[in-house]
Amino acid sequence: MLTTLLLIIIYFSFIGLGLPDSLLGSAWPSMYGLLNVPLHYAGFVSMTIAGGTVVSSIFSGKIIRRFGTGIVTAVSVLMTAAALVGFSFSHKFLYICFCAVPLGLGAGSVDAALNNYVALHYKARHMSWLHCFWGIGASTGPIIMSACLLYRNSWNLGYRTIGVIQFFLAAALVISLPLWKSNSAAENRSRHNSIKFIKLISIAGVKQALIAFFCYCTLETITGLWGASFLVMVKNIPPETAAQWIALYYIGITLGRFVSGFITMKLNNRLLIRTGQIVIGCGIAVLVLPFGNATLLPGLFMIGLGCAPVFPSLLHETPENFGKEYSQAIMGIQMASAYIGTTVMPLLFGRIASYTSFNIFPIFIGVVLLIKIIMVETLNKKIDTIKLKK
Repeated sequence: MLTTLLLIIIYFSFIGLGLPDSLLGSAWPSMYGLLNVPLHYAGFVSMTIAGGTVVSSIFSGKIIRRFGTGIVTAVSVLMTAAALVGFSFSHKFLYICFCAVPLGLGAGSVDAALNNYVALHYKARHMSWLHCFWGIGASTGPIIMSACLLYRNSWNLGYRTIGVIQFFLAAALVISLPLWKSNSAAENRSRHNSIKFIKLISIAGVKQALIAFFCYCTLETITGLWGASFLVMVKNIPPETAAQWIALYYIGITLGRFVSGFITMKLNNRLLIRTGQIVIGCGIAVLVLPFGNATLLPGLFMIGLGCAPVFPSLLHETPENFGKEYSQAIMGIQMASAYIGTTVMPLLFGRIASYTSFNIFPIFIGVVLLIKIIMVETLNKKIDTIKLKK
């Protein structure tokens, strides 16, 4: 009963983690004029948030070993709540950037802490549903922001509303702190196994895992960010239609994670990852079929559907691949690698496409997928070899 109650709190925490992730994009068209800055300054805010997330992910292992998952999660959510409320009272761009720092730091710690906790203590289906709940939060954030803009013409109110929700979530996490201790055996073991970063990445398979996470998040983010531009500039799809079709890509991810939670009862993580990669590859192939625009919509949906099980299944394999003692530290650097891919590669692709053409879109994500497949299979081979020697 207590384990189930804690799981429910973790699910709501992931909704809270997703809520701020899509706020900046939906609010910025209303923000930048009032802040008296150019449109492209959103990139500076996004990079600041991402930078904080990468830093906190890298150091999350040490912090969680020191204070425990429950306390770190509660404090991190409190940081994000304070940052969001800070956004709502900011009327200068410098203040926005200042508030972006704790927002990123808090988000990275929550992500790494909860992913590892679920990987250690719950079955694979819960990891899939956990990231499905993140999708619910990421979808709800813009709805709340749009309502505040529509009825009050206030992006400040949108941030303030999400911030208040986060404060309630932080309070619930503080109240739930005794529940975390009941499942802390594996976590306590890991507290006595501090390991330096250089030695950490020398563990067999860790480098391949980091590249796999980097490639996955590169593929997912580039498809979501630049897919509409590919549709408009290459396929001559109207912008409003392209936006709707990209929404279907995200629906594919969210729906797929809900369904894959049930599939995990029959298939293991490795098979789910391979199946997802095959579906992504088929989706990319469908995009380039010479049948006009009829294949674009199903192609995007297939890519989203294929992405659905890959990330949660890779995360859930972490304790199995590297041992429970070091899973938190490795989970942290895996998340950092994922965030670096999310931050850097879309910018790089945008620059390359601006010099060449958006025709490279399916080729680029196809190459990234191929590298990821090679890394995942190399990782599996290394882990299997180690297990055979034992």
